[in-house]
Amino acid sequence: MTVPLSDPLLMVVQCRGCGAELPATMTACPGCGWLVHADTLASLAATARAAEGAGDLSAALSAWREALPLLPAASRQRQVITAKITELGRSLPSTQAPAAAKKADQSLAGRLAGGLGAIGLAAWKLKALLLGLTKATTLLTMLASFGVYWTIWGWRFALGLVLSIYIHEMGHVFALRRYGFKATAPMFIPGLGALIRLQQTVVNPQEDADIGLAGPIYGLGAALVALLLWCGTRLPIFAAVAGVGAWINLFNLLPIGFLDGGRAFHALSRVERVVMAAVVAGCWYFTQDGLLLLVGIVCLARAFAGPPPDPQGSRRTAVTYALLAVALTAVSVVRDGQWPGR
Repeated sequence: MTVPLSDPLLMVVQCRGCGAELPATMTACPGCGWLVHADTLASLAATARAAEGAGDLSAALSAWREALPLLPAASRQRQVITAKITELGRSLPSTQAPAAAKKADQSLAGRLAGGLGAIGLAAWKLKALLLGLTKATTLLTMLASFGVYWTIWGWRFALGLVLSIYIHEMGHVFALRRYGFKATAPMFIPGLGALIRLQQTVVNPQEDADIGLAGPIYGLGAALVALLLWCGTRLPIFAAVAGVGAWINLFNLLPIGFLDGGRAFHALSRVERVVMAAVVAGCWYFTQDGLLLLVGIVCLARAFAGPPPDPQGSRRTAVTYALLAVALTAVSVVRDGQWPGR
């Protein structure tokens, strides 16, 4: 029985096991161990299993994540669900590209279907990017940042910069949705970029790394589009947007705190961290960019700062981080409408 009081936080639940009255904020009865949210947990478990059976792993992950905070931190049930989330997360890469399994079909119809599928996927991605602008907090804070940057650098560069930051943040949103997370829409902070507030707990280093690096991956895509526009038009504004956008994403590869690089380093072993420091050092050698020197030093410091959460590391994360560092460095050196030395 639930008794609503004036303050929702003061709701009282009667334990079905021993009859004791418990605050609704508790997850289990300290006397008999009855789970306060047993009915909700059963419903979420049924939803997750049905989604998994239908092949919708993102929906299954979302349901299991909703169940986690309803269980005691040290309970066996929470450990089982955490392991289930990790297992489903590892299955995501192979289940998100069903078209790959049909590559063997080399008929004209098969190739046409594959092409239409690729176009459909691109259209869906574009629609998802635009849907982010329907959130009032995103749109209003984006306009505020645009106004600030406009007064400093002019409206053309301000527009390109804000769009680059937005695409970067939507990369995080796509990764979060893929892993079944609930998160806020991007919120811009003039002068500092933008952020997304995560509303649920990350349960393993690999999903943390994938979510972190999704931003720079999309940010690199935005920078490459600007670079292609510069190559086609030779307008310096596109070179400026490409170079600065890539440089900002390089900054996010700093392996500290909640920056994207910090999240990526959670999944790297000590050896992999040292290799990342060497890769960044090589990028610095060719560019002499002080930011890269800072990133390399911090990478090396993180390699020996303590035992990594995952001693086995993640080759996928290491390769992605290294490729991002190299590609973003190559784009970031575009200055004033030309490559250095030309």
